[in-house]
Amino acid sequence: MQGTILLSSGSDIDIMVHGLFSYELFGHTFWITTTHVCLLIVILVLAVFSIAANRAMKHASEVPSGFQNVVELIVEMLDKMVHGVMGKSGGKFVNYIGTIFIFILVSNLSGLFGLRPPTADYGVTLPLALLSFILIHFNQFKYQKPKEIWTDMCSPLPPWLPIWFPINVISELAVPISLSLRLFANILSGTIIMALIYSLLSKIAYFWPGALHAYFDIFSGCIQTYVFCMLTMTYISNAIGEED
Repeated sequence: MQGTILLSSGSDIDIMVHGLFSYELFGHTFWITTTHVCLLIVILVLAVFSIAANRAMKHASEVPSGFQNVVELIVEMLDKMVHGVMGKSGGKFVNYIGTIFIFILVSNLSGLFGLRPPTADYGVTLPLALLSFILIHFNQFKYQKPKEIWTDMCSPLPPWLPIWFPINVISELAVPISLSLRLFANILSGTIIMALIYSLLSKIAYFWPGALHAYFDIFSGCIQTYVFCMLTMTYISNAIGEED
């Protein structure tokens, strides 16, 4: 469609996917949509928070208070979560897991502030899943010998009878698809349901959907963030195997 609503289930139902302006590149037309704007806002918020957190920790006091308390609480919670799942190898991945956890969580919760959650767009969740997929297999080849990888890909049968190999290849390729679709579909469904509520009940809905926002934005958003990171950590741990 020419720049108005790119995706809508009805003339009165707005799920906030709008083409803002277009540009030509190599003979193709590309649109800047509300997803790009909301994604930029989330990144800017996280950048400002990161700069403020860095300044706070540079001038940290021995007895934390105020904003320093918040920063240390976030770091400790993420560190505990990663090490609790990944054990002694968690220290190598706490920065990556912590980064995607905070980004996905803030993106999911952005709907509370009138934004369209960037994670309701498959163009956001798929790159996140592909990054995790690359990291998983990079560590698999780093920590496992080729014979171990071959045996694992041919399980549960012995490696000299590798009829399970094609099935295991498909299951490996399905990892980024399942990771990205799970996050995308859950956040998008919540966005659509809230759009339907506001559209069907018009201005009346603005007085009572707090409980729905608490579920679709807060509860579901937090759960999906945790699930994405938990699965990523589990896959990486399995790829690393037992470290010496």
